[in-house]
Amino acid sequence: MGRADSGARGEEPGELGRQSGRFAIPGRRHSLLVNDGAVRGSEGKPMAQASHAHQVTNQVPLLADYDAYAADPVLKAVVTAFDAGWANERLHEAGRTVGAAETIEMARLANRRGPELRSHDRFGNRIDQIEFHPAWHALMARAIGQETHALAWNRPGPGAQVARAALQYLWYGCESGICCPISMTYSAVPVLKQDRALWAQWGALVSSKTYDKTQGPAAGKLGATVGMAMTETQGGSDLRQTQTIAYDNRDGTYSLHGSKWFFSVPHSDVFLTLARNEEGISCFVVPGWRPDGERNGIAIQRLKDKCGNRSNASSEVEFRGAIGHMLGDPGRGLRTGLSMNHNTRLDIAAASAGLMRQAVMLAGHHAQHRTAFQRLLIDQPIMQNVLADLAIEAEAAAWLAFRLFAAVDRQEQSESEKLLARIGAPLAKYWVAKRTPAVVVEALECHGGNGFIEENPMARHYREAPLNSVWEGSGNVICLDVLRSLEREPGSLQALRAELHAVSGQDRRYDAALQALDNDLHDLIRHEGQARLLTERLALMLQGALLIRHAPHAVADAFVATRLGGHWSGHFGDLPLAVDVATLAKRAVPELA
Repeated sequence: MGRADSGARGEEPGELGRQSGRFAIPGRRHSLLVNDGAVRGSEGKPMAQASHAHQVTNQVPLLADYDAYAADPVLKAVVTAFDAGWANERLHEAGRTVGAAETIEMARLANRRGPELRSHDRFGNRIDQIEFHPAWHALMARAIGQETHALAWNRPGPGAQVARAALQYLWYGCESGICCPISMTYSAVPVLKQDRALWAQWGALVSSKTYDKTQGPAAGKLGATVGMAMTETQGGSDLRQTQTIAYDNRDGTYSLHGSKWFFSVPHSDVFLTLARNEEGISCFVVPGWRPDGERNGIAIQRLKDKCGNRSNASSEVEFRGAIGHMLGDPGRGLRTGLSMNHNTRLDIAAASAGLMRQAVMLAGHHAQHRTAFQRLLIDQPIMQNVLADLAIEAEAAAWLAFRLFAAVDRQEQSESEKLLARIGAPLAKYWVAKRTPAVVVEALECHGGNGFIEENPMARHYREAPLNSVWEGSGNVICLDVLRSLEREPGSLQALRAELHAVSGQDRRYDAALQALDNDLHDLIRHEGQARLLTERLALMLQGALLIRHAPHAVADAFVATRLGGHWSGHFGDLPLAVDVATLAKRAVPELA
């Protein structure tokens, strides 16, 4: 359960140390009080006689050394509903790991001491290596050891995708930076499997439970991670503007020349990228290093100075003859690359839901222990309304994301589930990522000014919150993808409407909103400028349907009354009088043993 905070600190806290094989947790530093009771100045002379030390009161205990999975009733319900109950033991293990004070401190350190580029060694040789704080490697080792990157592929079967996404959800709430290479490694597996030779070379490494931090050739490594290098300066999200050139070496390989503007995890063992050849834009698999130990024609120009996600390295690079193998059909690289994006977009939805839940739990924990105006915050009606509203939002996000992972689990047996996953991925990515900043900002505000300092994890969550709306397609790009899905695969709309109509007749307000959507669909789909409104309404209706089917009645009732009732402001704390906010606010509080 939660333990007391370590108190005031007079120096940079938590520098990495080893104590009995564990990371050192920052201890208590005292003020200028000395044991004779005198307060002394800079020269050690008594300034005044103090009768007693200042007593810090009304502060909230640190939320640490708890099981984050056990503390989250929504995630447990999702896992049970979508056939992943077999993974409970593993999820409890992950929950204890991400909830440990030691892991929380590692996350702080990995972000406070971000990656640094070593372009050359001391002799002037180009090496293009990234140096990380040891906490980064420790976090990666723990997450990969729990198969956060590969559980669905290593243990296929009912609920496998849901179980792995639950691991991502838990880890993202703790340390989001490591989840970037983990998500890309997960998403690359189905793409790499399209080529038997490439899978034979990389399959065991990218599926391994062992994290190998060595930056060098794959031969002899115990595990590997996968990156992506797609965007260029002149195109950004418009990958059709790719200018990198791939020259055929006539031996089954290509030499790539060009630049990439946003290459996250440039120290990846292998990565997917796009380049032009005679047939058009094609997809290539490129190792990070050559067998002789030299960098594979990859020159890192600089690391991005990002406003968030600071523990993770993102870079600008030049390809100077990087050797790669073509993946997929020549000239069809966009299709090949986007098949990987489908998985990363779903992963973003689950990760964003995890960040939402962590922010809401921290707010609920704070409100449960902090007193203002002679009452606990959580006992005050206006705070109850805010916390209840936040809890509903996070719950709806989780059900939406995991329902689509369940569809991926079932897509080999059901065409309708496959179509639902196709249309649902951009819906969930857009809406959950778009709502995350609003949730995190409101959760931060629940802490007051103390939520806006770097020692509070809310500051890191605040900087992280907007990121997923940008990565793997910004809002406009994603909404246009929704339109493309509806146009190219008309059956996806029928699959989605079937999901929505399956719960009709249980709530008249939901039925009215569904009828209004049906009436407006034709015009919304016809006009590109309405793509955001279309995506939002579809996502909200799907969330409403899932809550009616799976959530407690009070949660579904409050969601439908606000989000589908026609008078929703989009802000938090607007729940109507009929909602039992005192009871719902408790769903924001972590369930600690």
